[in-house]
Amino acid sequence: MIHPSVQIGEAVAIGAHVVIQAGVRIGSQVCIHPNVVIYPEAQIGDRTALHANCVIHERTQIGADCLIHSGAAIGSEGFGFVPTREGWFKMEQSGYTVLEDGVEVGCNSAIDRPAVGETRVARNTKIDNMVHIAHGCQVGEACAMAAQVGLAGGVKIGKRVILAGQVGLANGAQMGDGAIASAKTGVHGNVPPGETVSGYPAVPHRLYLKASAVYNRLPEMYQTLKRLQRQLGDDS
Repeated sequence: MIHPSVQIGEAVAIGAHVVIQAGVRIGSQVCIHPNVVIYPEAQIGDRTALHANCVIHERTQIGADCLIHSGAAIGSEGFGFVPTREGWFKMEQSGYTVLEDGVEVGCNSAIDRPAVGETRVARNTKIDNMVHIAHGCQVGEACAMAAQVGLAGGVKIGKRVILAGQVGLANGAQMGDGAIASAKTGVHGNVPPGETVSGYPAVPHRLYLKASAVYNRLPEMYQTLKRLQRQLGDDS
């Protein structure tokens, strides 16, 4: 089903059971695979491909040469709930989600729109499967995020940042240009440009390696401590 108000460019391919709602604009040479749903007023740039069963929510802006894989949800509602005496109050999520040119989003990933303003992923950033980018995040150019990365609301990431599998960034955390977080790292504060961090909570990678070496020797160190305690007891 394609709404009469939809604007479609040249040489666009549209598969079976696609739904395109009112006010959508689609560029030229776009490929839309079966079962894709595009909500009102979304924009799809030239040569972008939307794979089967992905969903593009209202007002989302996707640039040229992007690739959205199956099951991804772009521009879905941010997790905006405010605690009140009567329970959780759901805030309207009226903002935008913007993917610049050349962005790739993996299967079953979700990029949320905020209550106000925008969530933005800059050009040429590559996102793996099952990644979550929350409301209001700002992701720089040419970043790479491996599977199961999670960004909480308001995270800011510079250019060429690499996040390995299962990395998590807390609300408002920041990573400077060229920073790297190794697998399962938990970032709660700010990571300087060019820094590599590991562990939970995140520390510089070299410190993490030293701490890991000590951790592996804890049973031996514990036995040594017990011997010293016995000796001190005998001496007293």
